[in-house]
Amino acid sequence: MAAAGLWVRRLPDRRNRRERRTADAFALLERLLRLLRRAGERVFGLRVEVTPPLPGEKGHTAGPVLILARHAGVGDSFLLLQTLLSQAGLRPHTVLKRTLRADPALDVLIGRVPHCFLPPRRGQAAQEAIAELAAGLGPGDALVIFPEGGNFTPRRRRRVIASLRRRGLPRRASRAERMHHVLPPQDTGALATLAAAPTADVVFVAHTGLDVLHSTRTVWSRLPLRESVRARWWCIPAHRVPPDDAARSEWLLAQWTSVDHWIATHANPGATHA
Repeated sequence: MAAAGLWVRRLPDRRNRRERRTADAFALLERLLRLLRRAGERVFGLRVEVTPPLPGEKGHTAGPVLILARHAGVGDSFLLLQTLLSQAGLRPHTVLKRTLRADPALDVLIGRVPHCFLPPRRGQAAQEAIAELAAGLGPGDALVIFPEGGNFTPRRRRRVIASLRRRGLPRRASRAERMHHVLPPQDTGALATLAAAPTADVVFVAHTGLDVLHSTRTVWSRLPLRESVRARWWCIPAHRVPPDDAARSEWLLAQWTSVDHWIATHANPGATHA
């Protein structure tokens, strides 16, 4: 209902109409996600521990940030967006699957903030859309992408490794086999993002706790949650990001190996281990 009200409301000030609509949409999105998190805490026992503590305060004017996060478990993307909005004071520019437009509230709210809905099959058009979104980042903005391209499951991990071998990438497949808790990052979107926003710092996010919820059966048996959701983040300043795509590809894979190592030492034994 609130999203519908935002959609039909007319703003008299034409000069700042777009800025006000975007600010209103971010505010409403933050309230919605905060409400969902509180419901998760009360109903499902959701608890979140972030290490190190987030440095930002709401309303701060940090430079643009690229956030590359692990994707595993039900609701991890929405929890990340809520944390960025409510605790870090960043405005997330979102990259989502086009199927999420079926939700009217998300369609209205996300449609009024910088966003990109990806088609079912990613190609050059998707890469260009992500790059355009990254190029528009300003102070206080954060672009969130999930380089794995989908939620981690052991079955999907096996399929990705087999695909790398079929494509003649045995070295990358071997390195992917040594990572048991993550999918190897897909270069296309991540490299396009890094090229389009060369002055942005890069933040990597590893998390565990929601990865126990990877099927209908586990959702039924694992809720309420018995352990906290733990998240670990680290920031790479823009000047330390490698300068070319080949070096960035190796660097991204090395960072993802660090994500896998952290998960290995913090994951619940019932998580989606390979």
